[in-house]
Amino acid sequence: MNSFGGIIIRIGMLSPIAWSTPPKKYGPWESVVSLLTEGLVKRGIDVTLFATADSHTSAKLHAVSPRPYEEDKSISVKVCECLHISEVFERANEFDIIHNHFDYLPLTYSALVETPVVTTIHGISSRKILPVYKKYDNRTFYVSISDAYRCNELDYIATIRHGIDIESFCFNDNPQDYLLFLSRLHKDKGAKEAIEVAKKTGRKLRIAGFIADQAYFEKEIQPHIDNEQIIYEGHVDSERKTELLSNAYTLLHMINYDEAFGLGVVEAMASGTPVIAMNRGSMAELIRDGETGFLVNSVEEAVEAVKKIDSLSRKECRESVEKRFSVDRMVDDYIRVYEEILEKCKRKSERPWGNYEVLMERPGYKVKVITVLPQGEISLQRHAHRNEHWYIVKGKGVLTKSGREIRVLAGDSVDGPVNEVHRIKNIDNENLIFIEVAKGDYLGEDDIIRFEDKYGRA
Repeated sequence: MNSFGGIIIRIGMLSPIAWSTPPKKYGPWESVVSLLTEGLVKRGIDVTLFATADSHTSAKLHAVSPRPYEEDKSISVKVCECLHISEVFERANEFDIIHNHFDYLPLTYSALVETPVVTTIHGISSRKILPVYKKYDNRTFYVSISDAYRCNELDYIATIRHGIDIESFCFNDNPQDYLLFLSRLHKDKGAKEAIEVAKKTGRKLRIAGFIADQAYFEKEIQPHIDNEQIIYEGHVDSERKTELLSNAYTLLHMINYDEAFGLGVVEAMASGTPVIAMNRGSMAELIRDGETGFLVNSVEEAVEAVKKIDSLSRKECRESVEKRFSVDRMVDDYIRVYEEILEKCKRKSERPWGNYEVLMERPGYKVKVITVLPQGEISLQRHAHRNEHWYIVKGKGVLTKSGREIRVLAGDSVDGPVNEVHRIKNIDNENLIFIEVAKGDYLGEDDIIRFEDKYGRA
């Protein structure tokens, strides 16, 4: 059983509601949330899963949406999403951590609660949503699902690659002769290119996945379906998906975009099926080129790669996934992140004017980094048991010290004796940051006598 300082951690797990958790067919984000949730529960962690009412979990299930909105078009998507997200944040004080898998919208609630929020960024659909991620970059924690998909404008606490339930995929060392395309039918995923590879190699291609772009399907895919060489299996369930993956000669993953991860790629290799993928996004982190598949840059290179598939060991494909992409490994990685967040939040405290983080505390002294937000100001106050030394690291401020006002800039130092009345105000448009070294016989936060305070705390 996992405990943190002797206390069992409580997680509010926010899943998307486009599909159920786990999904009946398609739903990669929901699939990962389900595997993580069940893995955490097995470790003795108290998880409340916020998902659709038809979801299945050994955690506590809390639902607003009766069904996934992709399966019930009568559901108002935005209304249901808002109600769904509000539920976890209105119960925030019941959790030690809120784990958000719902993209950027829940971040706009995060500053309203004291519970730390960690967001797994499964994908960034457009640069237009980046301002939200950037606004809450310093208030919350971000996890990337591959190194390749990190945004250099954001800070991340970790990269945690997805894990899968390996035992649910049947290893097969004697495949059939067909090529497989398994994904949603959209230009990004490269079904058209997979058909080109099949025709140029003269091999059968089975296509499975839901139609995400009807116009694309009708123009680029449907005309080639003859149910002899090019076969469309439809939107398959998990049982048929497992069968297709296990029996495939190779999986064609001819993506036309920088994909953040690629669960189907890992699932194929778990079945023993090597993967031929366009060398974009995270593919080089999933596939060992020349060992568990081939990374290519064109349809022509993919055609040549098909000819070399027999040189690869299907057993090695399976073993690679067992070593690198198990659920246990993923759960271990997230538990370490939770531990790190809880440790950081012990040291960091939010205040109306900004925040402070304790860097070190020993008998007789304490070291903090203090951040005052633009136009924020610490109350006019004094301390009865400690003296302080401030070193300005960044920004501009005005220090009130025994009735005198002193302008302070980066590089300035200020001493504050016991009982001296003082205050500092940020007069700039960027954060004012300074290091505080406090010395005294009592260093508790209640050693403050306030005389004036713009936030009503005097």
